[in-house]
Amino acid sequence: MSRISLPHPGAFSPSRRRFVTGLAAGGALLGLGINPATGRAAATPPGRQQVLSGTRFDLTYSPTPINLTGAERQATAINGTVPAPVLRWREGDTVTLKVTNHLAEDASIHWHGLILPSSQDGVPHISDGFEGIPPGESFTYQFPVKQSGTYWYHSHSGFHEQTGSYGAIIIDPAGPEPFACDRDYALVLSDWSDEDPNHIYATLKKLSHYYNFRERTIFDALAEIREKGWAGYRAERDMWDTMRMSDRDISDVTGYTYTFLMNGVTPAEGWKGLFRRGERVRLRIINAAAMTFFDLRIPGLEMTVVAADGQNIEPVTVDELRLGVAETYDVIVRPQDDRPYTVFAQAIDRSGYARGTLTPDLALAGEVPEMDPAPILTHGDMGMDMAAMGHAGHDMGANDSADGGMPAMDHSGHDMGGMDHSGHDMGGMEARPAIGSGTAGYGSSRPVVHADTEYGPHIDMRADAPQYRLDDPGVGLRDNGRRVLTYADLFNIGATPDPREPGREIDLHLTGNMSRYMWSMDGIKFADAEPLGLKFGERVRINLINDTMMNHPIHLHGMWSDLETGDPGRIPRKHTVIVQPGARISYLVTADAMGGWAYHCHLLYHMPGMFRKVVVS
Repeated sequence: MSRISLPHPGAFSPSRRRFVTGLAAGGALLGLGINPATGRAAATPPGRQQVLSGTRFDLTYSPTPINLTGAERQATAINGTVPAPVLRWREGDTVTLKVTNHLAEDASIHWHGLILPSSQDGVPHISDGFEGIPPGESFTYQFPVKQSGTYWYHSHSGFHEQTGSYGAIIIDPAGPEPFACDRDYALVLSDWSDEDPNHIYATLKKLSHYYNFRERTIFDALAEIREKGWAGYRAERDMWDTMRMSDRDISDVTGYTYTFLMNGVTPAEGWKGLFRRGERVRLRIINAAAMTFFDLRIPGLEMTVVAADGQNIEPVTVDELRLGVAETYDVIVRPQDDRPYTVFAQAIDRSGYARGTLTPDLALAGEVPEMDPAPILTHGDMGMDMAAMGHAGHDMGANDSADGGMPAMDHSGHDMGGMDHSGHDMGGMEARPAIGSGTAGYGSSRPVVHADTEYGPHIDMRADAPQYRLDDPGVGLRDNGRRVLTYADLFNIGATPDPREPGREIDLHLTGNMSRYMWSMDGIKFADAEPLGLKFGERVRINLINDTMMNHPIHLHGMWSDLETGDPGRIPRKHTVIVQPGARISYLVTADAMGGWAYHCHLLYHMPGMFRKVVVS
């Protein structure tokens, strides 16, 4: 049996709880403008982030007063700031980082997405020989920098990440990049609560929908009865009730308690970054939130996505993209007018947003758009085979369900060929293997089987026909009139580093009981699970099946997750992969890093259960 560090009761104790909204006022920090040639601030927006560059760093944890909502609280800040300083490294260097802990409990730092020895990965009781940093002591990390791109670092102890222990990492490449830019900004998105995170977790355990103020009402029921008749209404409700589910369960923790931040700045104030007309501006977008998915767009500007999770991809131009917790995307925009543009990142449940402004003049701020309607889950998000149930063509809701999830379900049904990439760049090409055909790059052909451990009161749902939905932008983004990035758009800019076929496959079901706030893999919580063993050097396929109605961002430490998007020659590499509700997804892993590694859902309050230790030996 393995264990991870959970916070001690009272480890973080704000003076009092206070209701805040996602739009609360206040804030003291603004953003960062980096000239890519010098690594220094290109302008002087008020409250810019601290940037540390070089090869030796001193980082210090300390309880730090912070006021983001009008009430002072204590953050677990690193070097006194939230977010923590930006660390700027160079590929090929060896970095040394001395981390000192002035908190009252153990601390740690994990370097998210970096390829390094297990002993330096910073996960207490999982990383080789690392037990955390006790109060008053220091730990010195040292490792070679083997990659370039945009990454981030955060605590892996207790709930410190929720209270401000995160920051950006920018690694400049040893050689030239495949694209050019004139200006470079890191945008760190996060969610702050004045509540003690221990209290948030305890509340979720007692009443999982406590923070959800969009549950169904009698008025919703009456509207549906008028639309579908009593029989249609009752048939649909019965399906949800049988599963003990709500189609409004989009986020566990919402803007009811969260203030959403961009580079530590509240929406009321707004982060700002300067540009000159015609410049190519690179935005390094990092979702460092504890629990919030963000949908980001810049009205009036197209975004060319050039990197995913730090790795360069074939550029693809979109209007909007979704960032699961812990994902990063690099985009390039080119403003052509001398006017402000709003960087708008709305929470997936539309309970609030973070915002900033790209502007030629710091005195200007962009107009803030209206948030999109709150999304509603569909039966397709339950992993149901609607065709087999006789519901093909049925209108499953007033939101995006009929146009988004259901056609995807109808396409695929039992036939995985329905999810090929005809919508991407494969038009005119003769038949390629379909997604789900089993060869490298195309996902698994194995049938989905639910183990005995998935049955019982700890599980409230099993997807009976989970589909690959790579070209589905996800709930709330389907058919919204904007070009939205999907995983089907991601292709590595170079050849696949390891083109081998997988030697074996591992199925992992993401499981839980939402009403009791119990999370697990294969129906087994982390505390009761045996480590997952990989043989050094093997190429293995991991198939994730989401048997819940939540999106889960799954992060494998220490090794790349080579996401199978339909081209074996250009498989994109990611460190964090979203698994949509009721869906499946596959990636290949080369087990080239010896030792113990964490593997888990990156939603902070899911992590205690939906977690595994991976051992490569």
